[in-house]
Amino acid sequence: MIESFFLQIEANENAIRLSAFLGIFAIMALWEVIAPRRKLSMGRVVRWGSNLGIVVINTMLVRLIFPVAAAGVAIIISEQSWGILNQIEIGDALEILVAIMVLDFAIYLQHRLFHAVPLLWRLHRMHHADLDYDVTTGARFHPIEIILSMVIKFGVILLIGAPVVAVIIFEVLLNATAMFNHSNVRLPLSIDRWLRLLVVTPDMHRVHHSIIRNETDSNFGFNLPWWDRLLGTYIAQPKEGHIGMEIGIPQFRNFSDNRLDQMLVQPFYDG
Repeated sequence: MIESFFLQIEANENAIRLSAFLGIFAIMALWEVIAPRRKLSMGRVVRWGSNLGIVVINTMLVRLIFPVAAAGVAIIISEQSWGILNQIEIGDALEILVAIMVLDFAIYLQHRLFHAVPLLWRLHRMHHADLDYDVTTGARFHPIEIILSMVIKFGVILLIGAPVVAVIIFEVLLNATAMFNHSNVRLPLSIDRWLRLLVVTPDMHRVHHSIIRNETDSNFGFNLPWWDRLLGTYIAQPKEGHIGMEIGIPQFRNFSDNRLDQMLVQPFYDG
């Protein structure tokens, strides 16, 4: 029965990913309207057009450059029995769990790398230059960063021999949690306090988008919150509080910086 379920996941990858994206996006967008955490400084028209425009560009670019997606790479690796997990016997369920956790840890390390290396930061800072923080911020990444991220992800999948099902589940979880933890939604503090022990919450990740640099360089996790706690990059709350904190980075403070054309050239100048 479990094997049949996994086969269904593999056969319906595109439908599962698209349905998850649209469904979670709609839920979080509605939640932001009903119970917003902060008042938006720019509104949605320009920002949403730009942030979602980046999604379209990135999707087309990835499909153009890479003949197969991450799941396709995992299929090839499985057929060739490459990678660590294809050399050991630990059972399908544990293999999937291990692969998901390793992939999540790799994303955490990659995120820290893009903050630590100046050239990579120039790419990644477009994500941080958003003057507001909502569900669309979670999809706002420069196309060059997306390409580099795909190459890194392919490398990790190859190294560990990640099963196809694990890759698909991880991709869905990563997209879902990125939309959730970037959302401008209000959670009761008592719920947030316990929930952030299991998953990165909006209040936890919002600290990462503070204009204060040591807060920007904290709370790197997208999905699992444990890496930040274990490796000393966790900050519980922003210095100025969630309502008073300033979002963004110093170089790009104009509304025009959030136009799609300006976002694409941000890595190449300093504002």
